[in-house]
Amino acid sequence: MQKSIAVVFDSAGTLLHMYRVAKDMASGELITGVESTDLVAQRKGRALIVLHTEPAVILGVDRNMRVIDFIDGHDIDIDISCASVPFSVEEAYGIIKDSDIRIADILQVVDVVREHCPKIFYVAAGIIVDSNDHSVPYVLSTGGRMFHDTKETVDRLKEHGVTVFIASGDSRRNLKQLAECIDIPMERVYDIATTREKARIILDLKEMYDKVLMVGDGLNDILALRAADIGIVTLQQGDERPEKLERSADFVIRDIREVLDIVDSL
Repeated sequence: MQKSIAVVFDSAGTLLHMYRVAKDMASGELITGVESTDLVAQRKGRALIVLHTEPAVILGVDRNMRVIDFIDGHDIDIDISCASVPFSVEEAYGIIKDSDIRIADILQVVDVVREHCPKIFYVAAGIIVDSNDHSVPYVLSTGGRMFHDTKETVDRLKEHGVTVFIASGDSRRNLKQLAECIDIPMERVYDIATTREKARIILDLKEMYDKVLMVGDGLNDILALRAADIGIVTLQQGDERPEKLERSADFVIRDIREVLDIVDSL
């Protein structure tokens, strides 16, 4: 009897090649090629906040507007994408409210991403908050485009009878666009999934499938990689990955197509 198999993919850095820019709010320095989860992990008490809005909405407001006034005035929902310790949305909102970050700060990093990647798949903005000193140390923007072999890999997995899921810290808006491109139904897409939630998703799927594989590239995937029957770390993004991340996986790959070989071996 053929085994039922599920493969769960992270999105950024796994299905999508990412370009990221952060602004150090203390120095004003722009940092390119940054890993957002690394900025969060640098210090306990930090969290990455996602703004649920289209970039076009941000582009259409006064650059000098405080971000908190933009959030309140446009009824923007915020969520915690990842955190180094348990963090509440209310706590994050309070930190942003007491800060003086402006729309101009966000647009500065968004503009760099857009200029660097004219054919980008999507552009998103985020804010890193720090509960230790009640501050906003960074604002950042990310843009992504599919790796050239993402769609082919997903299509071939489905041809082999594999059920494909996405579990990501990204927003549903961005993930919907990705899911449509690779023909993944939205009921198999988990958005704003934190490190612990990704692990819970894997454990839930293990109750339904004979084998569950997790494919990721970031520190926020560690618990899911460990919980999966087979954990796979991908290095296709090209960034240097922490040693403890690679140690958490059963396989380390450099191209998403290698997932097909692993599935075929089961």
